[in-house]
Amino acid sequence: MFDLEDFRADTRAWLEENCPASMREPMRGADDICWGGRNPEFKNDDQRLWLERMADRGWTAPTWPEQYGGGGLSPEQAKVLREEMARIDAREPLKSFGISMVGPAIIKWGSEALKQEHLPKICRGEIRWCQGYSEPGAGSDLAGLQTKAEDKGDHYLINGQKIWTSYAHKADWIFCLVRTSWEGKKQEGITLILFDMQSPGVEARPIRLISGASVFCETFFTDVKADKKQVVGEVNKGWTYAKYILTHEREMVSAIGGDASAVDALGVQSLDAVGTDDQGRLDDPILRGDIARWEIDQLSFRLTLERARDEAKAGEGVGHYSALLKYAGTELNKRRLELKVAAEGMGGLAWEGQAWKGGALAKEWLRSKANSIEGGTSEVQLGILAKNVLGMK
Repeated sequence: MFDLEDFRADTRAWLEENCPASMREPMRGADDICWGGRNPEFKNDDQRLWLERMADRGWTAPTWPEQYGGGGLSPEQAKVLREEMARIDAREPLKSFGISMVGPAIIKWGSEALKQEHLPKICRGEIRWCQGYSEPGAGSDLAGLQTKAEDKGDHYLINGQKIWTSYAHKADWIFCLVRTSWEGKKQEGITLILFDMQSPGVEARPIRLISGASVFCETFFTDVKADKKQVVGEVNKGWTYAKYILTHEREMVSAIGGDASAVDALGVQSLDAVGTDDQGRLDDPILRGDIARWEIDQLSFRLTLERARDEAKAGEGVGHYSALLKYAGTELNKRRLELKVAAEGMGGLAWEGQAWKGGALAKEWLRSKANSIEGGTSEVQLGILAKNVLGMK
C-alpha cells in the first residue's frame, strides 16, 4: 500500500509548485467560481491554469477511476489531498454538477459507452451540466413529475417543463427525469436520461431573483429528441437513481457551510468594518460573541462532515445522513452572510458598491436564502431525519 506520509509529502510539494498564488485567496463572490463548459469563462489565466493542472492529474475528481479521467485515489489519499489543499487555502479548481451529482450515478449505473463519453469530459471541465428535476407541479412531491418521454424507436420525444433549473441557460447538457410509463406507482415510471441543451426544442428562461441574480431557470422541452443510448441504467428505474443523486447534491450544497477559508474571511472583513478595542478584540462585544458561536458551530460541522466522509469510504454515499449535512450546512452559510451584513451595518444593505463593502454583499446575503430551498427544502430534510433516522411516525 502506498505510504500516506510519502503521498502527503509528494502532494504538498506538487501543490506548492503548481497552485498559483491567486488561487490561494478566499473567493470573494460568484465570479471567482470556475464552472468550465464548452465555452468556459475564466476570470484570469491563473484560474484556467489551475483547472488544467488539476485535471491533468485527475484531481478534479480524485477518487474516480483513472480510465475515466479521475485520480484513482483511495479515500485516505483523497482526504490527504483535501487537507493539503486546505493548508494553503487552495481553491476548488472546478465547480461541477457533473462531478458532484450525475457523475457518480453514471459510474454506478451507466453503460460503458456512457462512461467513456461523459466522465472524461466531466473531469476536464469540458461540459457543464444542469439538473432537470423539479416541475411547477412537482417540487417536494418530485415523483409526481409530468414531463413525458414517448418511445420513438431509437429515441425518446420529450415534452414538458422543469422549474428552478440551476444555470440551465449556461449548461451544455442536462440530466433529466422524465416519465416513460403511467402504470403502477408514480415512482415506477420515471427514467433518467441525458441530452444536449442545444437540442432543438430546448428553451431555458432565467428567473430574476430578489438579489438581482438569475441562477435559476424555467426550462421548456418541445419535441426534444433524446437518444435512447443516453438513458442511465434501466428504463423506469430512474427514481432509484434520482434519490442517489439527491444524496450527492445535499452533500455538495452542505459543503458551503464547511468552507475553512470562510472563517478567516469573516474575521478579516469584520475587523476592517468594526475595528478593534484597546485589547485588540473586535470592537463590538455582541457581534464578537455571535461570530465566536458561529466559528465553534462551523468547526463542529467541518469535523462532522469529515467524519461522514470517512464513514462513506465504501463509496455508497452517506444516505439519509446527507439530509442532516444539507440542513446544517445551509443554515451555517446563511448565518455567515448575516454576520457579514451585521458587521457592515447599514452599509451592508447597500445595493451598489465595492465588492463586500455593500452592493455585492447584500446580493450575496439575499442569494443565500435559496440555500435552504435548493437541493430539497429544510422542511423536507427535517422530515427525512425524523422519519428515516429518528424513526418517528
